[in-house]
Amino acid sequence: MKQKEFIIPFSGLKQGKHEFKYVIKNEFFESFEYDEFNSADVNLTVLLNKTSTMMELDFIASGSVNVNCDTTNEPYDQSVDSDIQLLVKFGEAFNNEDDEILILPHGEYEMNIAQYVYEMLVLAVPQKRVHPGIADGTLKSEALDKLEELQPKAKDEKENKEESDPRWDELKKLLTDK
Repeated sequence: MKQKEFIIPFSGLKQGKHEFKYVIKNEFFESFEYDEFNSADVNLTVLLNKTSTMMELDFIASGSVNVNCDTTNEPYDQSVDSDIQLLVKFGEAFNNEDDEILILPHGEYEMNIAQYVYEMLVLAVPQKRVHPGIADGTLKSEALDKLEELQPKAKDEKENKEESDPRWDELKKLLTDK
């Protein structure tokens, strides 16, 4: 999928509402040299409301990306649901410093929304990726078994097993002898 599909030639559109639909696959993220996803299948709808002085865009995404769990490195499908709004105005010079307002120079006839789509979807995936099988106990993996084996023992178990050190006992008496 090339990013050119995300160029919207708005000058030929009548005033009013327009809808654009996209299916985002992993090739889209690869075009940004982003390789954190094993695969992607996200449906994107862009609603454009064009007026005489500006345009409002609503991006609505829903689908899933396949990522590796941070704990076990097991791949799983992470659901992705996100939406953002973008206001497009016209001015003297191009300005995209504001996340919610894009200013295009007078005379522009098209805009590329690929960067907004990319950022929205990458930010929709949780920073810490945990396989759902870890939470409900259904995932069986060598990594989880090893983590459980290396997990520190509970504090109560240690205290019951260890004999008290006579040197500390003498010091403890000082606390109680007043």
